[in-house]
Amino acid sequence: MLLMSLFNACLPKPRLLSVIIAMALHGVALPVIAAEAIQFNTDVLDLEDKSNIDLNQFARAGHIMPGTYSLTLKVNDETLPEISVPFYVPENDPEGSVACLAPEYINQLALTSSSLKELTWWHDGQCLNPESLPGMQIRGDLATSSLYVSIPQAYMEYTAPNWDPPSRWDDGIPAILADYSINANANNSYRKGGNNSYQVNGNGVVGINAGAWRLRADWQGRLSHQNGKNAGTDKDFQWNRFYAYRAVPTLQAKLTLGEDYLESNMFDSFRFTGASLRSDNNMIPPSLRGYAPEVTGIAKTNATVTVSQQGRVLYETQVAPGPFRIQDLSDAINGKLDVTIKEEDGSVQEFQVDTANLPYLTRPGQIQYKLALGQPTNYDRHSQGNSFLTGEFSWGVNNGWSLFGGSLNSQNYNALSAGIGRDLLAFGAVSFDVTQSFARLPGESTISGGSYRVNYSKRFEQYDSQVQFAGYRFSERDFMSMSDYLNAKETGVRYGGSKELYTISVNKNFRDAGVSLYANYNHQTYWDRPSNDYYSVMLSKYMDIGSIKNISVNLSANRSVYNGVNDDSAYLSLSFPWGNSGSVGYSLNTSRNDTTNRATYYDRIDDRTTYQVSAGSSRYGASTSAFVNHQADSARVSANASYQHGQYSSFGLSASGGFTMTAEGGGFHRVNSMGGTRMVVDTDGVAGVPIKGFGAPVESNMFGKAVVGDVNSYYRSKAQIDLNALPDDVDAQQSVVQATMTEGAVGFRRFEVVSGQKAMTILSLTDGSHPPFGAQVKNAKDQNTGIVGDAGSAYISGINPGDAMTVTWGENKACKVTFPAQLGSLEQALLLPCVPIVVASTQPQEITQR
Repeated sequence: MLLMSLFNACLPKPRLLSVIIAMALHGVALPVIAAEAIQFNTDVLDLEDKSNIDLNQFARAGHIMPGTYSLTLKVNDETLPEISVPFYVPENDPEGSVACLAPEYINQLALTSSSLKELTWWHDGQCLNPESLPGMQIRGDLATSSLYVSIPQAYMEYTAPNWDPPSRWDDGIPAILADYSINANANNSYRKGGNNSYQVNGNGVVGINAGAWRLRADWQGRLSHQNGKNAGTDKDFQWNRFYAYRAVPTLQAKLTLGEDYLESNMFDSFRFTGASLRSDNNMIPPSLRGYAPEVTGIAKTNATVTVSQQGRVLYETQVAPGPFRIQDLSDAINGKLDVTIKEEDGSVQEFQVDTANLPYLTRPGQIQYKLALGQPTNYDRHSQGNSFLTGEFSWGVNNGWSLFGGSLNSQNYNALSAGIGRDLLAFGAVSFDVTQSFARLPGESTISGGSYRVNYSKRFEQYDSQVQFAGYRFSERDFMSMSDYLNAKETGVRYGGSKELYTISVNKNFRDAGVSLYANYNHQTYWDRPSNDYYSVMLSKYMDIGSIKNISVNLSANRSVYNGVNDDSAYLSLSFPWGNSGSVGYSLNTSRNDTTNRATYYDRIDDRTTYQVSAGSSRYGASTSAFVNHQADSARVSANASYQHGQYSSFGLSASGGFTMTAEGGGFHRVNSMGGTRMVVDTDGVAGVPIKGFGAPVESNMFGKAVVGDVNSYYRSKAQIDLNALPDDVDAQQSVVQATMTEGAVGFRRFEVVSGQKAMTILSLTDGSHPPFGAQVKNAKDQNTGIVGDAGSAYISGINPGDAMTVTWGENKACKVTFPAQLGSLEQALLLPCVPIVVASTQPQEITQR
């Protein structure tokens, strides 16, 4: 009564009525003031029929009526996916209710194995007893639509922001998928004797998900046609790999069967058919994960950049003129990468980038390992040698030292490696390793040689700079990697043995000057062929000149020496903002054979579409070009066109995306990585619902399905409805879903969405009375669409012609209201009959300890 007295003293009657209605609409729980239930004084309400009121559900502070609710699970400070939670009546409190956390959700609590053994259950083993673990508490709250679970940290596994322990990982649902990347170019030559041509390149992944297994097949293809003197059509299609893999959470490892490329920190990569089991750094917290390679360069025109390894295309994209920086390569890639830049004028630039790893350090007490066995094969799947077995490990001895080593063994080739890593604290981290090879070629005696490597990494906080990677490797003349051995065995000639390799990558920020610097350097020498070099420097600065703000100045320079061919290029650009989202710029691009001056305008049409147009001149004449990027729901697409007077005209198209289908639905969508993780979402059959992942939103299709492709493996990924862009006739009762998916998984989540018009109604029973104040209105999906106020008035959402909804109150009392087939403008209140119906009896559930 104290609470009602306060309400009476502070609020006028109409205001009090609106407060109670608001509490009913939004599920607001009253604060706890006394242990006993609160009795509402209905005399203060200005109602026509004070006896026809059902406020029992609000009489108890925080009380939740028995039934099943969809609530967001919140464990300590972490928000987890929404779950279905029944509330039962305890035998010692007939007026109360207790939340039931089912066994299927226990993994979400991230309890240690020892804590799991201590759990007890009630309600015939269907509900967790929170008293199992001292200090555990479970509490429901309809005001926030949440189930709060408080657990002492000692009972839980390690977690990190946006990263979950293995108990919360989701292997997804069965699915089929097909991802692709297509690049097409057509060139018309205006030069005497020139040829017109077109070329289409593509690569992708098709696959099937079954439980924890991912079955995959990688493909690549090429179609080219040329007119003129050397007219003809070339086409090629290949299946690069057939393989299957799965996560092994108990070992923090990935198991792969089939065709693969050796992934090793000790030995060079080569192709083989067999099996591998290796520690997966993606299964550990993000702060402990490794370094991923990146590729930089300068494009003279609209160009196609291809990154490949041993003939297999890893990444291909089209870029606009100027410097580019590819940073989204997988951290699983190692060894030498072949980079090809094909310009629209037909010129090609080639160079290599080494992707050696950071110092091999392991956390104290942990062991990382990589095991593989199988048979080496070439690109045509022909055997290249005897079966092999390889294994390597890294052991964190203590906070400062790590030991690592491994071996690679076959009948005629063996290699041993051992090394040590040291955390130098303020001086960075360093590692040193030695590899000794023993090879016997046909008709020759055993050849033995060593290779020695030093790696170093350091961030200089006081100078705001970082030596991201620095390494040196020297190999003796008789040292042979497995790839060298297989090539020599196949051809009978030893050629191209590596001698010295230098690689370094540096980032530096000059904050006072507003300048940032990025540089990398690769130098590779050989015993019996010319050396290769690649230098890249990028310098950028933002500044203000008078009233012109955010002027950007960029300078890039590259030099590549590849197979004895020098290729130098430099790029200088100046740009400043223009309008709301555009920019105007000037650039100077100089390369081995030409210098181009270009004026550029860049702008953003919307959150999904950007474009760039430019005009310039060079020694070959005036030129114009245009480039547009668009992120559609079904794919990422780009188009480009260019023209150089008297020389050529060119047009290009690029598209990348995927198709995913499950028993729950699917469709075409954008992808982040080929064959990678994604999430199918259901919007309750409602089309046009905008859903955001990490990138641009996607809209649910005509079936109420959408596929979110920008989902990271082993990260807590969220998909949410963009409420600001939601259509007026759609309401989202649940706008956020999340999941932590294993690699390659196809997850499934459902949003609670109500679609239809909104209207004020007056509900009348057959005897002329009205459903009581506080009665709830639900649709056929059991979603709350409104609540009854005074004299049967109710503001209801999700109304569709001919729909029926149920109004419930008290114990097992209900009526059904049917909306007309023609709704009209809904500017006036709808007068609707509510026909009484019989609902199943729900007897109180007694709690019994087990």
